[in-house]
Amino acid sequence: MRISHLKFPTPLGIDYLKKWVLLGTLIGIFSGAGAIAFTLLLKYATYLFLGLGAGFTPPSPSGEGELILSSIKRLWAIPLITTLGGFISGLIVEKLAPEAEGHGTDAAIDAFHRKEGRIRRRIPLLKLIASAITIGSGGSAGREGPIAQVSAGLASLVSELFKLSPKERRIALAVGIGAGIGTIFKAPLGGAILGASILYRRDIETEALLPSFIASVVGYSIYCVWHGWGRIFEAPSLYFQRPQELLSYILLGIACAILGIVYARTFYGVRNLFRRLSLPLSLKSAMGGLGTGIIALFLPQVLGVGYGWLQLAINGDTTSLPLWIMATLIPAKILATSLSIGSGGSGGVFAPGLFIGGMLGGSLWWLLHRFMPFITPDSISAFVIVGMMSLFGGIAKAPLAVILMVSEMTGEYTMLVPSMLSVAIVYILTGKHSIYESQVPTRAESPAHRPEYYIPLLQSLSVREAMSKNPITISPNASALEAGDILKSFKVDALPVIENGSLVGIVATLDIAPIPPSKRAEIKVSDIMSRDLVVTYPDESLFEAMSKMTRYDISHLPVVSRESPKELVGIITPSDITKLYSLKMLEREE
Repeated sequence: MRISHLKFPTPLGIDYLKKWVLLGTLIGIFSGAGAIAFTLLLKYATYLFLGLGAGFTPPSPSGEGELILSSIKRLWAIPLITTLGGFISGLIVEKLAPEAEGHGTDAAIDAFHRKEGRIRRRIPLLKLIASAITIGSGGSAGREGPIAQVSAGLASLVSELFKLSPKERRIALAVGIGAGIGTIFKAPLGGAILGASILYRRDIETEALLPSFIASVVGYSIYCVWHGWGRIFEAPSLYFQRPQELLSYILLGIACAILGIVYARTFYGVRNLFRRLSLPLSLKSAMGGLGTGIIALFLPQVLGVGYGWLQLAINGDTTSLPLWIMATLIPAKILATSLSIGSGGSGGVFAPGLFIGGMLGGSLWWLLHRFMPFITPDSISAFVIVGMMSLFGGIAKAPLAVILMVSEMTGEYTMLVPSMLSVAIVYILTGKHSIYESQVPTRAESPAHRPEYYIPLLQSLSVREAMSKNPITISPNASALEAGDILKSFKVDALPVIENGSLVGIVATLDIAPIPPSKRAEIKVSDIMSRDLVVTYPDESLFEAMSKMTRYDISHLPVVSRESPKELVGIITPSDITKLYSLKMLEREE
């Protein structure tokens, strides 16, 4: 079946709507089914590993079960279980699906930018299984990474079925990311916007928004019919009505920015450390599981997704979750997540980011309410929720999407004002630091969009800005041997030939190569140089210069004055153009 022939002359054209309503609906159906399958697999894996193995059932948030705290009957078994889970998950990834390693959202982002939106067919199923084992055995990881890659993979499959163009496949993949995350977190609006914005640090894939809305609604509805319509977290009624409180949320934003950078650097530092080990991936992920299990011997709250403990923090239950444990869990969760996923395990970084931000919010409330009388004793819930939004919204470079998602997950919209302030601070202070290394700054820097921006940028730059202004030249009376030595010495491919101050030709390596070395001293440059020159001018655009090189199949252009066509003022090569282009792109990024 092929529907890519449908044309949409305007963004809201009827053909555009027909195409993406259909595709968005199909991707939503697949996302809903994928979320159900992953939830079931995760439930059974948790029961098998932690339930039967350690006699432990992690607490669930209010919207996903009963918030019951149970002791671990076989605490000694925890490191064994996390090690086993890491080994099995790593073995699956190592032998069958290397793309399923790590937090799947980043792999999906990379597929968008660099693989034309293609994900191998086997990845969704294997990612589900590997991630369920990692998290179910106690690995510190989230659900968003796996479901993002799974839904993106299913969207890639839809693209193959309908034979979509590369551009449409990328849009479909972004739609799959948003629909999957929005579905499993019961946050369809935030998920849809996240799928379109998480691809970039300072941009958004606008063409993915409309189909993402459709897919997220469909996926969310299917999932909730099966799982229930309640939100994930229950939050007490909160109100923002004292402007002086904004000072405390500014401090929270600064703290979240610092911790967000620590989270990203620690994660990738541990990941890079494991990559340098000359061991099979299965052994490395087993080592990561062992490290997580050892941490869990002292702080079992780091096991799994951790949403039940986050619910306790939102509830302000400092009896079941003392404030000193909240504070201790911040570095512990960062390290456990880095070990579980950075070692090669399979899982997401979104949920740990919310956990870390929430615990930081609660800990900061504990410090500030002692010194700021306007911070009420019951406002810990607000600090936890805003901390969840702030840390991950800033470090994921998706502030609006994460604010909306956490609001949907908690049903709490009254804290939008302090959340906006705090998230903005984190976004600004974290700068280029991101938890998703495959993100690019803007659409202009994406390989997927480069053709759209490459030509306009080259058209805006002149030859004068890129050319070499003092090129090495040679006389027509020089020998071919001398020309060859100069070319080799200065590592250039061509030399302009100058006679009495005028450009008369150009001699290149290819002109000298056919001449036997023994005869090069006898042959003059004037005998082998090219006299029919293709030239460019200082005020021509780089696009025009590049077009001439392509049309005449040459790798160098003499630059001459328009007023005096024989006056050489420079020379330009493709490498000169590439250097200036890259420099301008870096300036845009900064």
